[in-house]
Amino acid sequence: MARYLITGGAGFLGAALANALVQQRHVVRVLDDLSAGDPGRLDPAVHFTRGDVSDVPKLWTLLQGVDCVFHLAARVAVSESVLYPREYNATNVGGTVALLQAVRDAGVRRVVFASSGAVYGEQPFERVREDATPNPGSPYAVSKLAAEYYVNVIGALWGIDTVILRIFNAYGPGQPLRVSHPPVVPAVIRQALTGGSIIVHGDGRQQRDFVYVDDVVQALITAANAPNVNRLIINVGSGVATSINDLVATVGRVLGKRLEPLHVTAESGGVSRLCADLSRARERLNYEPRVSLEEGLRRTIEHWRKQLGV
Repeated sequence: MARYLITGGAGFLGAALANALVQQRHVVRVLDDLSAGDPGRLDPAVHFTRGDVSDVPKLWTLLQGVDCVFHLAARVAVSESVLYPREYNATNVGGTVALLQAVRDAGVRRVVFASSGAVYGEQPFERVREDATPNPGSPYAVSKLAAEYYVNVIGALWGIDTVILRIFNAYGPGQPLRVSHPPVVPAVIRQALTGGSIIVHGDGRQQRDFVYVDDVVQALITAANAPNVNRLIINVGSGVATSINDLVATVGRVLGKRLEPLHVTAESGGVSRLCADLSRARERLNYEPRVSLEEGLRRTIEHWRKQLGV
């Protein structure tokens, strides 16, 4: 049995991680400011505390006796970060530094940081490796890249094991549908289930690496105890590039209906292609994504059917 703290642990990924760890009979503490999280997602065995990741005194209390911290607390909406870069810097960078300071003082041995494939930006490679030069295209991506540097530099200076996972487009049951700039998978599913227009930005040929939440959780848990991963950056994705048009078609296939996307050009569809090379994840974490896109969408659609009553 180990003791873990998850920052941002009431969010989509954080809650899935917390619940999985509790099922393995670990002691799990969660810190979340509830700006995007929902404590109702958490197993009753999870010890939940509402608070800000920059609140160092509160962190000191929560870190006592903790073996590893999963740092997932962040603001994550790319389009919002363009409007509010200062706020994104304060939370994603400043909050990370505050956490690392508290981790140092509490003597925690390892931090697993959830970064993002967004730090790569536009790349010329079919699958991007961790040694590719980052090319962030938004304040959100810049904030995650800056936080990565802080994690590894401060970890080295203060003797803290650090592991950085660059997570690509995670999806699955429980992913919230924001009113403004919602994630593409729940947005397409909800529109398809309710008969709304399937809005696709750009021509829909831009490709993304969609990875099911359970696969991401397994990578996070493995990174907490894996040997020989200190200071490493590791991609976590499916390793499969899927165009937005193909995503829409797959949702339609699962639902048994033909979906016609409505293409709009008022907003950029983002980088043309972003797909993870998983060689390092396979070698260092024994990571192999188990849930195909079609199966993952089937599970997610079933969740949304229950939510919407359709």
